[in-house]
Amino acid sequence: MLAETSLSIWGWGSLGVVLFLITFGPFAIFYFAFYILCFVGGGFVVTLLFGKSNSEKYLEQCEHSFLPCTSVGIPKCIEEMKREARPIKIDRRLTGANIIDEPLQQVIQFSLRDYVQYWYYTLSDDESFLLEIRQALQYALVQFSARSKETDWQPYFTTRLVDDFGTHLRVFRKAQQRIAEKGDQMKDQAEELVDTFFEVEVEMEKEVCRDLVCTSPKDEEGFLRDLCEVLLYILLPPGDFQNKIMRYFVREILSRGILLPLINQLSDPDYINQYVIWMIRDSNCNYEAFMNIIKLSDNIGELEAVKDKASEELQYLRSLDTAGDDINTIKNQINSLLYVIKVCDSRIQRLQSGKEIDTVKLAANFGKLCTVPLDHILVDNVALQFFMDYMQQTGGQAHLFFWMTVEGYRVTAQQQLEVLQSRQKDGKHQTNQTKGLLRAAAVGVYEQYLSEKASPRVNIDDNLVAKLAETLNHEDPTPEIFDDIQRKVYELMLRDERFYPSFKQNVLYVRMLAELDMLKDPSFRGSDDGEGESFNGSPTGSINLSLDDLSNVPSDETVQLHAYISDTVYADYDPYAVAGVCNDHGKTYALYAITVHRRNQNSEETWKTYRRYSDFHDFHMRITEQFENLANILKLPGKKTFNNMDREFLEKRKKDLNAYLQLLLNPEMMKASPALAHYVYDFLENKAYSKGKGDFARKVPPLIQKTYSDPDHCRVAAPIDDNVDDNIPLRVMLLLMDEVFDLKERNQWLRRNIKNLLQQLIRATYGDTINRKIVDHVDWMTSPEQVADAVKRFRDAFWPNGILAETVPRRDKAIRMRTRVAGKTKLLEVMPDELKHIIGAETTRKGILRVFEMFQHTQLNKRMVYVFLERFLETLFPQNKFHELFNKLHSRSKQMQRYKQRLHTTQAPSLQKR
Repeated sequence: MLAETSLSIWGWGSLGVVLFLITFGPFAIFYFAFYILCFVGGGFVVTLLFGKSNSEKYLEQCEHSFLPCTSVGIPKCIEEMKREARPIKIDRRLTGANIIDEPLQQVIQFSLRDYVQYWYYTLSDDESFLLEIRQALQYALVQFSARSKETDWQPYFTTRLVDDFGTHLRVFRKAQQRIAEKGDQMKDQAEELVDTFFEVEVEMEKEVCRDLVCTSPKDEEGFLRDLCEVLLYILLPPGDFQNKIMRYFVREILSRGILLPLINQLSDPDYINQYVIWMIRDSNCNYEAFMNIIKLSDNIGELEAVKDKASEELQYLRSLDTAGDDINTIKNQINSLLYVIKVCDSRIQRLQSGKEIDTVKLAANFGKLCTVPLDHILVDNVALQFFMDYMQQTGGQAHLFFWMTVEGYRVTAQQQLEVLQSRQKDGKHQTNQTKGLLRAAAVGVYEQYLSEKASPRVNIDDNLVAKLAETLNHEDPTPEIFDDIQRKVYELMLRDERFYPSFKQNVLYVRMLAELDMLKDPSFRGSDDGEGESFNGSPTGSINLSLDDLSNVPSDETVQLHAYISDTVYADYDPYAVAGVCNDHGKTYALYAITVHRRNQNSEETWKTYRRYSDFHDFHMRITEQFENLANILKLPGKKTFNNMDREFLEKRKKDLNAYLQLLLNPEMMKASPALAHYVYDFLENKAYSKGKGDFARKVPPLIQKTYSDPDHCRVAAPIDDNVDDNIPLRVMLLLMDEVFDLKERNQWLRRNIKNLLQQLIRATYGDTINRKIVDHVDWMTSPEQVADAVKRFRDAFWPNGILAETVPRRDKAIRMRTRVAGKTKLLEVMPDELKHIIGAETTRKGILRVFEMFQHTQLNKRMVYVFLERFLETLFPQNKFHELFNKLHSRSKQMQRYKQRLHTTQAPSLQKR
């Protein structure tokens, strides 16, 4: 096909050429080329002649024009422009207050000089660009000042700021608890804490998480640029904002030159520690507080820094050549330094070995504890709350509440009768009304605790109750009407093994001693029955009882106990027929034959007892509840639902239970926990084991440990109580104490007492005008004088003596670690003893150290600074929807995306069911 096509083309082409030559002759081709050449040449000649004539005419016209020569006109134009330039006056008013405007103008001048002028003058000498930037900054400050004057700052300082700090502290506390629940020794606990913190934040906030801004420098710079651009959009006129070059310069100055360095400085833990020390510089460091910090420290860097400094001081003292009285002084100093080094070494070794143990839990099973009399427990707020918790656990709270109610009734009745007597002397008669009120109160106490309808009812001698009822029916009530029954209730709590005697063997008793600072150098001494007990006032000492101190105390127990599982028995018959105990409804199960040897100074006994796995499980639950530290040491073999009668499985379980028994009967274990022996003897005795837990309680772990409801995953709300929110200082103090000292984790009785005490303190200090004084104080904080002082401090910090401050080099790690120790010591020293007496010494220590630890993480400090900044802008610009803007700026958070995925995964099944 292609060949035919090409053949036709050549054929037609050849035919055309032949016809052309026949028609025009053989020389037609040369004539055709000559004609085309002549046409092109003629057109070129005509164009050249016409252009020349027109150019000559145009030049003649230019010669007769009045324009200056080009080489002269440009310099004259530049000269005219310079001659017309006149100095422009700048309005230096910004806020309307000269004391604020002057330092602000200096800040603007220094910012332009150090961030713009130093490079701009290398490009141009024109001042107009700099003038435009200055005018834009001033205009923004004028608008900012106008907004500030229209804003009510009282809610921000008294409510939102406090709530945000409380929320930040709650998130940190929950993060610490979550890490503690994991129980693993993590490689980088600080990094894990930061990640967990932001996990808790997104669970609590639900709409925003600031992890990217606080952990990624690149994202932080981008966030500040976006924020500054939004502020410029609000504060600048539209024309200036549309000028991109000027807007970008101002944005970079604000974000990278001012905000970023300021936030970095405020977030630096070392800067915060130095500031804390400076704030409480007037208080002297206490040696006991310093040693408490060393013994409580879980940071090896702190301990090594203190140890190195102590070693340096020790070498210096040993190099001194002294004589006379100075020798004794130097010897004492050397001994103190040697002790500090020894404590640091011991603490470092324990932390590195991973054998850190809660000394309070270990001391819970330690026999040599001081005895606190019951009468002192009942009048001490800190001790009473622990005894109250114990009585609620044992079901004896009615006795304690009755005793406390009678105490309150007696005080109230005495006061009412004194008032009645004074009015009778003045001739005023209100006898019937007062006696009626007292009778109603006495009958109320009787009905609540002693009547047949009372629930729970105080079980006491019926004759005393009947006598009291007769007195209430026929006689006027007196302050002493309940004294006989109250005395009996006190003796019952003191003598009954369920109450005070068992309380002294409980872990709550040891925690009470810790809160009273009585785990070392006790001030209480006495017998177990409460007779001959002495109380020397407020004890001094420390909770920091070392593990060596706890383990080296001799034990008075001379009985030696050995036991091992000798055999496994299958039983579908009456297993305790020999012992005279009924079988378990004929069910098939396995018994473990335990051979027990008990030896003391005078005799030796051997017997066999039989126990099921459920008996071991019940026994394990009982002892781990009474001795919490055993839960981390003793591990009971796990249950198996199917094939649990397989012989191989039973042999393996037998070996595991044997190992469990040997660890339990270890002499060191029994020595550290003398009270454990009673439970072990009861379990190994040759009798049917009486389970302390019901079947349901043994199978299902406790789901609710406390009766209160704690909003773990919510922000700290503004209202606290019905009559607290209106009292600004009470609200602030109660909120901070709740979060710092975990008051909501404890019983509400203590919290109510603290609330009442704070109310009395505030009323006695400030009277009824406290809210007015708070408002006046906020007005004073936002007054021109205070704002000017803040601007001057900012100016002097960034430009000391008018020169841009150089970046402060990061201090040596050892110095920073010693600063941390000094800061914690100062904080513990400055805490008043009254606070320790109200909520307990150990709670006070933990709360203060928790707050200090919260400030030791740069990322967490940045989060708090950004939260304060966001709330500040939301308060300043309420109409600009900054809350939604911040949610969008933080929407790229990885934690937020994971949270949404988990939420979607959780909600997907329920949506499918619908």
